Amino acid sequence: MTRPSSVPPPVTAVLDASSRWLPARLGEVENLLREATAGYGETLGADAAATLEAGGKRLRPMLVLLCAGPKADAAAVSAAAAIELVHMATLVHDDVLDAAPLRRGLPTVAATSGRDRAVATGDLLFSRAFALLAKAGEQRSVGLLADASVALAQGELAQRQDAFDLGVSEERYLARCRLKTARLFECACLLGRDDEALRSFGAGIGLAFQLLDDVLDISGPPERTGKARGTDLLDGTITLPLIEAAKSDPAIREVDLHALDAATAEQLCDRIAATGALDRVRARALEMAADAKRALDRASFDTEQRQLLGLVADGVVQRYS
Repeated sequence: MTRPSSVPPPVTAVLDASSRWLPARLGEVENLLREATAGYGETLGADAAATLEAGGKRLRPMLVLLCAGPKADAAAVSAAAAIELVHMATLVHDDVLDAAPLRRGLPTVAATSGRDRAVATGDLLFSRAFALLAKAGEQRSVGLLADASVALAQGELAQRQDAFDLGVSEERYLARCRLKTARLFECACLLGRDDEALRSFGAGIGLAFQLLDDVLDISGPPERTGKARGTDLLDGTITLPLIEAAKSDPAIREVDLHALDAATAEQLCDRIAATGALDRVRARALEMAADAKRALDRASFDTEQRQLLGLVADGVVQRYS
């Protein structure tokens, strides 16, 4: 199998623990992703190809295949590629909204090609995702991914509405995370297999993923995250570490996030860390990941599938701890 670039150790651990079917199917996903982003001219095609070559964890397509199991067929491979294309599209569009200069340590499409081309690139990736599913004749998969895409849009809108509002509650934050992050993990599992236990598993590791990603934005360092420390603060994005820190240090609610620059954002990161909030949020995420693994007990899997799905949950924790 040709692995995607920048494959992190937790994903490598799953591949190394699996029998040959999983690396083979993921190799087919990579080939399909390259085909889906090729042939759209020097500008749009190049930007789409650059987004693909930037790599990623490929957690979502891996979940599709793991839930489908060793008998994963061409339809499962198409669904795995489609959900990664949707994920890539959301990242490109997020970088437009945030005017982000870097993603995974590399310049974003928005930074290198401009806002308009980045929007068009994201649109292309979205359209190619659904074209793959339509070609495979997977009506159920189209519905699942469409619903998840709507949830992504709702989550993004909620995040924009909450921007710079230090009065955002923990409940509001978690509801936003369920829409913007957890629903796509949940969708990945259900694309592989229709099972309510997998819905719970996917949602649980998706929430844990987002909490730990928000911790990493505060803790850094940039060489690990591929972006400046405190990027969320600079964007006015209210995350659980900030909400949790304000419980111990109420004066944090008086900080003017609009006035932050790179230096003062780092200072606020240090202040948040000093409250112990990062450890508390990590502990919440660990509980979520453990609950997700327990959900697997309600599903009938062979030994390898159960072990590998557990490794994915562990990998989410290890990657961000």
